[in-house]
Amino acid sequence: MDNLTEMAVFAKVVEAKSFSAAARSLDTSKSAVSKHVTKLEKALGARLLNRTTRHLSLTEIGATVYEHCARIVAESEEAALAVGRHSREPTGTIKLSTSVAFGKMHIAPAIADFLRKYPKVSVQLVLTDHAVDLAEEGFDLVIRLTDKPGLNLVVRKIAPLHYAVCGSPAYFKQAGLPRTPQDLAHHNCLFYAYQSFQDRWSFKGPDGPVSVRIRGNFQVNNSEAIREALLAGMGVGLVPTFTVGQDLRLGTLKAVLTKYRPLGGFGSSIYAAYLPNRNLAPKVRAFVDFLIERIGPKPYWDA
Repeated sequence: MDNLTEMAVFAKVVEAKSFSAAARSLDTSKSAVSKHVTKLEKALGARLLNRTTRHLSLTEIGATVYEHCARIVAESEEAALAVGRHSREPTGTIKLSTSVAFGKMHIAPAIADFLRKYPKVSVQLVLTDHAVDLAEEGFDLVIRLTDKPGLNLVVRKIAPLHYAVCGSPAYFKQAGLPRTPQDLAHHNCLFYAYQSFQDRWSFKGPDGPVSVRIRGNFQVNNSEAIREALLAGMGVGLVPTFTVGQDLRLGTLKAVLTKYRPLGGFGSSIYAAYLPNRNLAPKVRAFVDFLIERIGPKPYWDA
């Protein structure tokens, strides 16, 4: 507890990637920042940073200490903010990033309702399937579909992420219904061209895990495009249910292999993530709370 200031300064140096940048951010001198870090190293009895005239890097123990420092500082700031957050009105611009398909289908439509609720907030939404660097690119918040939201980030789970194997009724009338994952070898499977989502699909079934190699004549790196191909009767696909939930309800697509749980390549959760060691603005907290309330532990697209 005697070293909270040193911890906060050390975390800021790591995030700013230099003593000078940390000093400017903290509105203090570079020598003062260096003294705080040195004091923390002496207190812990370990070197935390490798310093040269042009480069600064974490030691192995420094990386571990940083994770703890960032978490401690974030929690202390959260405690301070908890006192006054209900009396502070969300204002300003939220710079937000998420994936293209999920953003178009579920985040963009939600923003209109959010802005009606918080008229003093504006939103800058960036849709990309590449992982953005929050610090370097100035993002307040990212929404990620993954099992690993990112190192050194504060995360809140918004909702679970589920998957379905599905196709159009017309396709299954022509090709037949697969009864087991192994039956997919006889079907035209539409590939999601992204990491493990390619030519092998995995499931958890009544008798344990199952992995099958599949083949098909179409692959694309966008789940909306796979949805269009499925609706056109091109084949069978393994897709996140946020993409096809309405189609499954309407019957324009049919889910198969429902006794098996597909394991999708994105991961199993939808997270909101933001940088630690930074005051969480009411606008960001309000947006995350809004998404959790809107989507929740049982997403509306899975109803």
